Amino acid sequence: MSSRFVRPVVVQIGRHDGERVIFDVNDAATILLRSFPHQTKKRKLAMDACLQVLRGEAQTPVARGAFVAAALEAKILRGD
Repeated sequence: MSSRFVRPVVVQIGRHDGERVIFDVNDAATILLRSFPHQTKKRKLAMDACLQVLRGEAQTPVARGAFVAAALEAKILRGD
């Protein structure tokens, strides 16, 4: 089972940082762990969804959707 997103997600973490293209669940989990601006319920749900996909307990679109929702809430999403 692939953890690659059908469509990449583009985020911009900091005001002066360039855009980052997130291609798969591993990229999303890394961003959630290291670079996310705030700990929120949506961030936690996205992290949980990524872990479920990596364990083979959920499908990749579930993690992508949760990541997009968390990125939208954090105002770091760049188009989707």
